[in-house]
Amino acid sequence: MRIAFACLLFLLFTTPIFAQQFTVSGKITNDAGKAIPFASVYIQNTTHGASANSDGEYSLQLKPGKYTIQYKAVGYKQESRTVDAGQNQTINVTLSTEFYQLQGVTVGGIDPAYAIIRKAIKKRKTYLNEVKAYTCEVYIKGLQKILDAPKKFLGTDINQIARQIGLDSNRRGIIYLSESESKYSYLYPGKVHEEMVSSKVSGNNRAFSFNRATDLKVNFYENFEDWEGISLRPLISPIADNAFFYYNYKWLGESVENGKTINKIRVIPRRAHDPCFEGDIYIQNDSWRLVGVNLYITKKANINVLDTIKINQQFVPVDDKAWMTSTIRFDFTGGIFGFKFGGYFISVYKNYDLNPTLNKKDFNEVLRITKGINKKDSTYWDSQRPIPLTLEEKTDYKKKEDLAIKHESKAYLDSIDHVNNKFKPINLLIGGINLRNRYKKEYYHFDPITGTVQFNTVQGFNLNYKASFTKQIDSVNNRYFKVGLDMGYGFSDHRLNAVAGGTIPVGDRFTLSVNGGSDVVDLNNLQPISSFANTVHSLFARENFEKFYQKQFINADFKGRITGGWQGSAAVEWASRTWLNNTTSYSFTGNDIYTSNNPLAPNANVALFPKNQSLKIMLGTSYDFSNKYETYPNGRHYLPSPYPTIALNYTMGIKNILGSDVDYDQISANISQADISMGVYGKTSFYVGAGKFLNTNSIYYPDYSHFHGNEALFYRAALNSFLMLDYYTYSTRTQYLEGHFEHNFSGFITNKIPGLRKLKLQEIIHVNYLTSPELKNYYELGAGIRYLNLRVLYGQSYNSGNNIRSAIRISLSL
Repeated sequence: MRIAFACLLFLLFTTPIFAQQFTVSGKITNDAGKAIPFASVYIQNTTHGASANSDGEYSLQLKPGKYTIQYKAVGYKQESRTVDAGQNQTINVTLSTEFYQLQGVTVGGIDPAYAIIRKAIKKRKTYLNEVKAYTCEVYIKGLQKILDAPKKFLGTDINQIARQIGLDSNRRGIIYLSESESKYSYLYPGKVHEEMVSSKVSGNNRAFSFNRATDLKVNFYENFEDWEGISLRPLISPIADNAFFYYNYKWLGESVENGKTINKIRVIPRRAHDPCFEGDIYIQNDSWRLVGVNLYITKKANINVLDTIKINQQFVPVDDKAWMTSTIRFDFTGGIFGFKFGGYFISVYKNYDLNPTLNKKDFNEVLRITKGINKKDSTYWDSQRPIPLTLEEKTDYKKKEDLAIKHESKAYLDSIDHVNNKFKPINLLIGGINLRNRYKKEYYHFDPITGTVQFNTVQGFNLNYKASFTKQIDSVNNRYFKVGLDMGYGFSDHRLNAVAGGTIPVGDRFTLSVNGGSDVVDLNNLQPISSFANTVHSLFARENFEKFYQKQFINADFKGRITGGWQGSAAVEWASRTWLNNTTSYSFTGNDIYTSNNPLAPNANVALFPKNQSLKIMLGTSYDFSNKYETYPNGRHYLPSPYPTIALNYTMGIKNILGSDVDYDQISANISQADISMGVYGKTSFYVGAGKFLNTNSIYYPDYSHFHGNEALFYRAALNSFLMLDYYTYSTRTQYLEGHFEHNFSGFITNKIPGLRKLKLQEIIHVNYLTSPELKNYYELGAGIRYLNLRVLYGQSYNSGNNIRSAIRISLSL
């Protein structure tokens, strides 16, 4: 104890000595006296630096000593100042506009920019791969503002929401302000690990910053910049291997910086609507490397939601051969549904180590955010942030801090719940009734009545009403306990059904679900047609596609992640199963005859199978060949794998236990992957599955292998869905092989057609295949377009080369 106490005293008395720092601060302006936003400030021959804020103000923390500070901004002449850091100092700096001298604009009528770009493209792979590993520290600040907003939106009072989140009376102001610091590691090829060491979010004392160094990464030495969500298509780098197909270039002149000649080159898209950047890039003579970029993209490039994105990237030499990013800044503006917004994200990189000792295993964890990093006080941030806060940002932090304290109080949460939990008759019809107790983290949900009314020929008009209760029982790992009740009644068959169940977490990786009751269920366990679609087709077109049976059951399902990309499940179910007859022939078009509820004998009212009991065990496992994950205070979150997922399933029907009549063994396997990037040509998805019954000593139709067929105009799009396959006829009790291929061109074709390009349509092609003893060789070809979540396809189906059918199919995912 005395040793520990002595060490503590030593730290208390010596820390101020070793931590003593002085501040050099000031403002960076241009020749006209206007602020230069986000100019770089670096200590010469190091990667320790800072950045000015949007008002041109900077602040640099230095230990005692003599330093040469360099001030730099794209398009301005670099300035240096020598300081003796023995006390706090104010140094204001004026940067003059860089003069790029033109010396012979063309050579043989060809702009010299093309020769420079050719040399830069030739060196692209060298600079892409020259640094095999590095570590650095990254500071990120993000700010988003509402610039304009309507008073009301879809009946919601935006003024009220604006007041709650701290906007002004005109519904304008900052809606997101956050800072973070991270330790960032890179290991060739493409492995990254980021550990957030501090986080600050305006208005939320418990939240963690959304800022991620990986999300702000941009590397123009790559052929493409794939910005998912912003652009449907990858954006072409100005020095990509095929850049001359997409860009024109103009040499704007040269200047000298630190004894090196820098070329300024204007980047101009050849075609207005290609996924290309515009603006200027800066390339050093002799080495032909990028030393700065100042680019932008606009709506012309068919980006989503945003109007303009500006990208400013600056580099600094870390050693004799390598230049690394010093700052990256994204500025953006956009608008949707009357809301206009703008903002920026800026990252400052420092303290590079190009020869670190790294362990490959550490890179399975892509991101680590630990508890407590969002608790650091203002004194810490004042000493650490490399970009001073503006007055607006200081005000926002203060105002939102007061709001956060209020919003986390029990009185405030109860008051919000009191308002939101008030009964509104409209909720009975739309949206349902939701009762919340935010303080206790309890939630009740009751379905809207409009979603409960359905129709089918077995039950007639029927009600299926659901209610649930959810409670958070583990705030650290964000785990919930949930129970629910689903009750149904058929007005034609007069059957009352009810299913109750619950789910509870087991440890931090598994869940256990138990369900039981009586229900009327689809004969095809994949449920390829929705109850709503079947209702519409039955009542308006007399097409009763969906077929049913009665199931009284109890089951238990235990599933979760075993380790990394390996998941597993085990389930057991006992059920009593009864085939059902049609009980009504009603429709809005008259009382003509429907097909029977037996899909194999549509014109005969005969039972598909006798009443039976079933006890079966189901085992499943899958692996996605990736162990990448992110660690948060509430646990691990595994990332989507860039590799295919392989799944294996086994089902065993057990006879003579609990009266069970079934006796069979079935095994199936599949391999699938969605959205495989093909660069500018879009994305590909595929699914290949196969299955076989090892024995069928006693088996009934619900136990067959079923397929994701479709006969309706509207269908459920899935990786393994067919466009025109019968829902039930070709279900098999033997063996099968199926394959599905989809390619989405992501606007590669329609973007070249005036008028259509504004719709941002995506072209899709489909190929589906199935073979089994019952079907031989069945395949489908389809082509169509996708707009947001709406798909419209035209397809044709063939069996052993003979055309069976052609149809239009529509899918809408909500």
